[in-house]
Amino acid sequence: MATMMSTTATFAGAAVLPRAAAAAARSRTLSLRPRTRTSFVVRAQNDKEPTPNKPAAASVWDILSFSGPAPERINGRLAMVGFVAALSVEAARGGGLLSQAGSGAGMGWFLTTTALLSVASLVPLLQGQSVESKSSAFWSSDAELWNGRAAMLGLVALAATEVLTGAPFVNL
Repeated sequence: MATMMSTTATFAGAAVLPRAAAAAARSRTLSLRPRTRTSFVVRAQNDKEPTPNKPAAASVWDILSFSGPAPERINGRLAMVGFVAALSVEAARGGGLLSQAGSGAGMGWFLTTTALLSVASLVPLLQGQSVESKSSAFWSSDAELWNGRAAMLGLVALAATEVLTGAPFVNL
């Protein structure tokens, strides 16, 4: 047994018998002697370290899908900026939300802000970062979602107030 183990060669971590030993084993099986059972333990080993599975970078369509991370977050961020801007302009100039959206300058600022915030929100997601990884105890991702939802409702309330009363919210 010891001589047999010394004549084995290893190939990629598994034991392999040389041809002479394999021929001797075949001739033993052809004889009429009773066979003796020998047990072998083969252990494979890998010299390479396992590589951790990296999540594949999501495509733009995965991120922008209905259940993706971007749509509600981007809309919420835009609503938060829009709500504060609408109230600020109403307080400074006296014009309501609908008059601000109807003016040429208001629409230009809206489109510029929308493009800038959308790109700034999409770039980290396309790089594979999650929003939850950037949140802390105070600035949590759930708080951002809830604040965005409140701002969306606030914009609807500003517009509804202006339509129903005929005056901007600040002037009431």
